[in-house]
Amino acid sequence: MPHVTIIGKLVPGTSDDYMKLVRLAWSFRRAVELMIREVMNGTSMKDVTKKLYQILPNYIYLESAYKHAKLIVEGCKFNNGVPGHIHIRKLFIVSRGNKYDKGNRNVKIIPNTKFFRVLIKYPWDSSWIECRALFDEKYIPLLRELLELAYQRKEGYSARIVFREGRIELHISEPLYLYLKHFSLPKRRGYGLVAGLDLNSDRINMVVIDSDSRIVAMKTAWFPELTLHGFPREKARDTRLKKLKELLSYARRIGVDYVAFENLFVVKKRSKVSSPSGNRKITRFAKKQFLQHGLLMTLKLCLTPVLVDPKGTTHSREHKEVMKKRGLDRHMASAYLIAIKGLKVIRNHEK
Repeated sequence: MPHVTIIGKLVPGTSDDYMKLVRLAWSFRRAVELMIREVMNGTSMKDVTKKLYQILPNYIYLESAYKHAKLIVEGCKFNNGVPGHIHIRKLFIVSRGNKYDKGNRNVKIIPNTKFFRVLIKYPWDSSWIECRALFDEKYIPLLRELLELAYQRKEGYSARIVFREGRIELHISEPLYLYLKHFSLPKRRGYGLVAGLDLNSDRINMVVIDSDSRIVAMKTAWFPELTLHGFPREKARDTRLKKLKELLSYARRIGVDYVAFENLFVVKKRSKVSSPSGNRKITRFAKKQFLQHGLLMTLKLCLTPVLVDPKGTTHSREHKEVMKKRGLDRHMASAYLIAIKGLKVIRNHEK
């Protein structure tokens, strides 16, 4: 089931709680680093958890560490990296959720009047680390409903604790349907228009077409400064998301009902180019993560997302013909082809 992450501030109750939390985070990070090598060697999760139990004596934490290590290795291979060279800098803890554990066995969240009380399992003596969690006010009703469902054993939630630049964050995974229930806009009647979006590291191109494949609108959001060497990644991500939201909001205003994206989840490996700066742009741009945010934004705006096959949208005879016939640049031509493919998917679905 798809999930959305809600982030809050975590405050340990005492200095002793803080020291316990740091020790737990250090041990978890160490377990992940050791498991990366085990994942590369093809060792099963069952064998690895037994092997590393002395480092972190809690099977839920160890299972979470194994799954996280597996994701890191897969991501490294996708980016043409070497998993053996991975070094994890930040301290963090992950505990997977389970509805039969009333949400999460290791991280218990209890609503309070002004904050959430958080109990984190300390595995060496089975005690609990006591903390407070502070979330944006708009997320409180959503979190309360999730905790109510967790108490009824209807939903689980994964929890991640991250030490980041002098603060501690608590990340809680919310089911997508619950998030949309609280935050999606009312459905409005559009005109059956389809928007195709071509996502790039320095721009987003959007082409809107009608049911006859005629271009209704075109728009580009530019941000070339984000690809410069040394530009902060988090700031770049926030800027891209802001520009994407502006384009999708514009699409909703002009009557778009469907938004087509390339299905990047089927791409197994990043392609390389001959230019070193081009390769830097590719590796610093988390395109799949950007797509996930795009899908969520689309749903929040009560538009229908459509994923299309990325094959042929950039380097193909059809792409060249569209550029020549329509007088479009290569990025706008890609957005047009994505919209056309999206229209075909919609028609096939309606049959």
